[in-house]
This record gives sequence, C-alpha cells and structure tokens, in this order.
Amino acid sequence: MIELSLTDLLKITGGHATASVAPDTVVSSATTDSREVVQGSLFVAKPGEFSDGHAFIDSALSRGAVLALAERVTYDEERNEHPAVIVDDAVEAMGSIAAHIVNYLKAKNNAEVIGITGSAGKTTTKDLLAAILSEVAPTVAPIGSYNGEVGVPLTVFNATEDTKYLVIEMGATGLGHLTYLTDMVHPKIGVVLCVGTAHAGEFGGVENIEKAKGELVEALDADGVAILNAEDPRVARMASRANSAVRLFGSGAVKPENAGVWAGEVLVNTDGQPEMTLEFPNGYSQRITSGLLGRHHVANILAAANAANELGIEPELVARVLNGRKAGSRWRMERIERTDGVSIINDAYNANPESMRAALVTLAELGLPSADAPARRTWAVLGEMLELGEESIHQHDLLGRMAVRMNIQKLVVVGRGAKAAYNSAVLEGSWGDEAYFVEDAAEARTLLQEQLEPGDIVLFKSSNGAGLRHLGDEIAAFGQKGGRA
Repeated sequence: MIELSLTDLLKITGGHATASVAPDTVVSSATTDSREVVQGSLFVAKPGEFSDGHAFIDSALSRGAVLALAERVTYDEERNEHPAVIVDDAVEAMGSIAAHIVNYLKAKNNAEVIGITGSAGKTTTKDLLAAILSEVAPTVAPIGSYNGEVGVPLTVFNATEDTKYLVIEMGATGLGHLTYLTDMVHPKIGVVLCVGTAHAGEFGGVENIEKAKGELVEALDADGVAILNAEDPRVARMASRANSAVRLFGSGAVKPENAGVWAGEVLVNTDGQPEMTLEFPNGYSQRITSGLLGRHHVANILAAANAANELGIEPELVARVLNGRKAGSRWRMERIERTDGVSIINDAYNANPESMRAALVTLAELGLPSADAPARRTWAVLGEMLELGEESIHQHDLLGRMAVRMNIQKLVVVGRGAKAAYNSAVLEGSWGDEAYFVEDAAEARTLLQEQLEPGDIVLFKSSNGAGLRHLGDEIAAFGQKGGRA
C-alpha cells in the first residue's frame, strides 16, 4: 500500500481523530479483516450484514494495527479510546482513500486503470490480463473476485509506489453501482464481456442489467477505449453510449471496421480447450491453445488480448502469455484428474443461466468419443443459481431439460432451491438412476462416493452460496491414493 500519514487520512476522508492517535501515525496497509492485520495496518471497522467490524478493533490493534477507520468512538477494556479516524461511512471513506491512491499513481507513474465488467467471465479475464501486464510492469489485480464497493478499494490498497497497471474487476447488483466504482478509479479502458441474467431479481430485469453494465462505457473519457463483445448484441450496442474509441472482439467470419484483436478458426480440442488464431489489427497473427476449459472462454481470452493491445503490449508477448494459460483463480472450470481415472471439473464459484449452459456444453463435449479414447460417462452435479428473482423456477426448469437434451448421463440436483431442474429432467425423460435429487451436499457426497467409476467426468456447478465448490474439492480428494473425502 502507498504509505499515508494521519494528516493524509484526515484530509482524504474528512474525518476526525480520537485523542489517543499519535500525530506521527503512518499506515502502510489496510484491511477489513482483523485476521489479515499486519504491523502498521489501518483496520477498517466496516459494519457488515452478520457482524460489526467495530467489535474487532481490539483484536486488530493487538495484531499490529496502528489505527482504525471507524464510524463511532470505541474503547478498550480500561475505557481508553481506541486510536481511530472517525467518519460518517467507513465504506465511503475506503473509496475516498482508494481514489486518492489511484490519482497519486496516475501522477507519479502515469498508471493505467482497466475496468472489467460483465455477467460472467470477469475473474478469468482479469487473471488473463494481469498475467500479460505483469510481464511488462508492476501490476495489481483483485484477489479472487473482489469487485464491489469494498473489494475495489481493497484491490487498490495493494498498489505500491511502482505500480503501473491496475486491473479492476467491477461487479454490480443495481443501477448506479458501476458509476460509483468508475468515479472512484476513473478507468482508461473499459471491458464489457456479456449481459446475462445474473442478479436479474435485484436489477428488476435484464434491460436494467444492460443499462448498468453500460455505465462503465459511459464513464470513459474521449482518450479512453471501450472494448465490447461483438457477439453479445446487448454489449455491442453499448458502442452508441461511448464517448471514447470502441474496439469490438469476436470470432465471426466478418470483422466490423472497428474490430480489435479477433479470433479465427476457433475449435475445441478433445481436452475441452479452445484453440484459435489471434488476429491483431497490425496484421500479426498467432495460433494458440488455451489452458482453459470450454469454448465460452474465447470471449475472455479476446477481451484480455484487446485490453493488452490497447495498452501497447507487443502482440507476440500477448500470444505467448495466453498460449496454454490456465485459470488463475480457483473453482473456475478447474480440472483435477484423480489417480483412479475420475475427472473433476469444479466450476462452482458462481453460476447464472448463461454460465450453467456453457459448463454443460463443455461437459457434454468432453464425454464424446475421440480417435484416441472411448466415450466417457458424464455427471452434472448442480446446485442453485441464486439471485434470479421471479425467473428462478423457470431457469432451473430449463437447466434440467438442457442436461437431458445434451445427453448428460447422470444428473444430481442438490438442494430445494434447484429442485425444479430435477423435476424438469424427469419430465424430459430422465428417470431411474439417470437423475437424482438430494437435499444437501452430504447426501450428494455419499451418492458420488458410492457410484463414481474410473473414466467418469464430474462437473460441479452452482452459485457461490450453494457451496458445491467445497463438495467438488472433497470428491476430488476422494480416491487420490486411497484418500477419502
């Protein structure tokens, strides 16, 4: 983190210091988690949905924090005031500190900010782009999926004096959320991947999702660049909302005039990995094989390549880094081969109807026979897609029917919230030992441990809150050199 003095913090946040704060206090890191505090930390006492950060100030100070950012004065056991900067809203104060750091780095290093949004693929694209940029200069990107009003400042806090690139993942659950984030970091480049139905219930419909994702495009200055997915009509038409230059990416036979890096001759190999020829605007082209699983990652690869290209990164370096590159974050089409011949695909960090369909397509393709191997039995272990609002039953119903129509041999639906997928699979003609409904992950674990056989491929897919990513880890460990989940 860029070191900040007490004077800096008071000026940035508009807060006031408690009497117990040493005037020469300097903070060198910041966190909202008292367990992550190190010597010299600023501990942000953020009120939360389930706990209040003010209750952990004592713990943070004992671990080495030198100052708290709090919304009220708190005291230790001896009724002494904790050293703190008191503000009206700790989260807004975090944003103000992040904005100050970004402005400082732009002035000092001519730092570039890249914002990435979309209903799916943000984290993978962020990881790919960060891998490219890190080859050139110090780069900061989110850990995992930090992408909201708290996650974006925490990402910025990881910047150091020599940071050149800030890759910012931007999520939203309502109108105005992206505007809040763009006002904080003012990106030079904005990437929009797709508009899906994730959070449709919170947004009030997919039209509002489109409007919200386009806030990133509208925030770009005239010298910026909007990088848009030409194969998603809702994204492509955001070009009309741009004040900046626009670059489109895709893999169609006909390139638009404002095409950036394009993909030619796209195919998916027998390992489920997309292969393509990256075609750069300057005429350079290079065939690559991605280490990611599924054709849907073509868009993420192109988005990262385009952002890097607009930042002036050499095409040869871009292609070299992307060739063979696997997921940089866990539980994103993460493939694990057990020693007993069972393949695990753990994609249960997040889920929406679009990513569910993409994952099922990949699973079905991996089960097909090839010249070198016979067909493999496919299992789809599916949990609830959250935040779909009134569309939830309908979308889960479609999911079960799709699994049957794609000839997924075994469907395991976990949890009451996803049961419509099981019901529709049965109605579609999958019954007996082809489709199962279980109440929870424990039942699913028992079923899988009893029935999985060498050669099977098992996909785990659900929203984060459904917790199937942990079940996927357990089943991956089961059978490894006699290990048990």
